[in-house]
Amino acid sequence: MYPVTKPSPTSRHPRPLGGDTARKTRSSVFVDLSGRVLNNEEGSNSLLMQRKPPWIRAQIPNGEKYVAMRKNMEEHGLHTVCQEASCPNIGDCWTRGTATIMILGDICTRSCGFCNVRTGKPSSPDYDEPVNVGKSVALMGLRHIVITCVDRDDLPDGGAALWAETIREVHRTAPDTSVEALIGDLQGDPADLATIIEAKPEILSHNLETVPRMHRAVRPQATYDRSIDVLKRISDAGLVCKTGIMVGIGETDEEILTMLADIRQKTGTEIITIGQYLQPSRNHLPIDRWVHPDQFALYKAQGLKLGFRVVESGPLVRSSYHAEEQVRAYEQSGDKS
Repeated sequence: MYPVTKPSPTSRHPRPLGGDTARKTRSSVFVDLSGRVLNNEEGSNSLLMQRKPPWIRAQIPNGEKYVAMRKNMEEHGLHTVCQEASCPNIGDCWTRGTATIMILGDICTRSCGFCNVRTGKPSSPDYDEPVNVGKSVALMGLRHIVITCVDRDDLPDGGAALWAETIREVHRTAPDTSVEALIGDLQGDPADLATIIEAKPEILSHNLETVPRMHRAVRPQATYDRSIDVLKRISDAGLVCKTGIMVGIGETDEEILTMLADIRQKTGTEIITIGQYLQPSRNHLPIDRWVHPDQFALYKAQGLKLGFRVVESGPLVRSSYHAEEQVRAYEQSGDKS
């Protein structure tokens, strides 16, 4: 039993993760989380971590490839979202020789209710980072690399220039490695997004994360419409566009299916990942439900029916999970029209 304060309708973290997570949620419309206290015994004030169902099983990190990957990251002073966000697939992916590099530091200026990356005031960007990332990727000898970032709302361009330089450096030093860039919304600035688009990553990804109704609680400093616009601009620029969402955080299956249709209709996004939300700590949004693998299969079937070229859907799926296999599936599905 871990005594904490019951969450109010506009607060998600019992203690802030570096910022006031509710500062943009105080309005006449909000998501009421008070019914999602996980220990529902009468009179209880405890927020408990739910026991995972039998289909949630992650590989324990070990093996030579895992150790080599960790050493490579440490030698070049690189951060990975695998570690910072406590991804359950780190053992699987690192053993395969695949990792998601995180640039622009490891402290985020935003405070999303689901994310385990630290929130606060970041340090100045490391302007040697593009070169270090390029060297590291070249040493890995990978066919595909995923690069992501923390949100840097403190920077005039949101980090767009450093993003573009990193993509170009990887292309220069590792020409046989395709680049997948997973970016934030850059506060909706078209010029900053254009800077990254001009670097021409093979895949440009931006995650919607959740259905429109849940955004105020899940992504308090972002909006659904702004993210939709980012995806549309990526697709309109002729790049392969990708997004990701999580389920089990308070949405309904009907809302998920409606959103899938909305994404396809408005943005032309071609790759989507759908995974189970896993509560990183007692200070994050509680899990509303465990979605069964059969339901994930239904999401996938509907997504393919709607026209997505690749739908990666399953309990442990994350944005970069089996990213290289997604590239192969995309290529096999036919040339981009």
